[in-house]
Amino acid sequence: MHNPTTVQLDGLRTHLSHAGKKLLETTLAPLGLFYLLLQLTDLTGGLLAALGWALAAVVCRLVLRARIPAVLLLTTALLAVRTVVGLLSQSAFLYFLQPSLQNFLIAAALLATLPFERTFLARLADDFCVFPPALMGHAVLRRFFRRVSLLWAAVFIANGVAALWMLAEHTVGQFLLVSTIGSYGLVASAALVSLLWFRRELRGHGIRLRIGNGTPGLLSNVLRPIWNPLGSGAR
Repeated sequence: MHNPTTVQLDGLRTHLSHAGKKLLETTLAPLGLFYLLLQLTDLTGGLLAALGWALAAVVCRLVLRARIPAVLLLTTALLAVRTVVGLLSQSAFLYFLQPSLQNFLIAAALLATLPFERTFLARLADDFCVFPPALMGHAVLRRFFRRVSLLWAAVFIANGVAALWMLAEHTVGQFLLVSTIGSYGLVASAALVSLLWFRRELRGHGIRLRIGNGTPGLLSNVLRPIWNPLGSGAR
């Protein structure tokens, strides 16, 4: 029986910063620009400002030849469709109805990819978490992502139901404020539960997860001896 092994990850501040930048770029900034231009100009100005931000983020990465996160591609494509609908209908209700319904589509995608080796949630985790590549390919982590996908499917369904209710009962400003705070509050709670579940899952297989107090130079040295004895389980 192997002795307990420790996986050293970057500090919590690094993970929060990494996820926060993605949320700011893909969600908060477009929403903020939409509302600002909606107040200063009209609905068309808000729609074009939000889409312009998303397209600029993609173009900048193409110019710099940087990797485009999957979540950025997904949100930009969906935003383009929403913008076309919003411009044609001139309806803020229809514009925000689509992302509310998209919660159910994401939940369906999470459930549909459960049988696959790499779930939809595992791909999204690459954009929001800083996991070592060796650990991401381990069988324990693949099994964890299948199980936690059920939790996140429930989160997106709850978000979808709440967003539809808010959209139908409140003004656009109230909808943006309350639904954003409520949605991210629910997501943050689910993220905390996922982290605790993740640590427990690893501990059950003799792997300790330690966050913080590590250095990048030591990370590869720590992972190499971990991967060798445990790698047979991933095949």
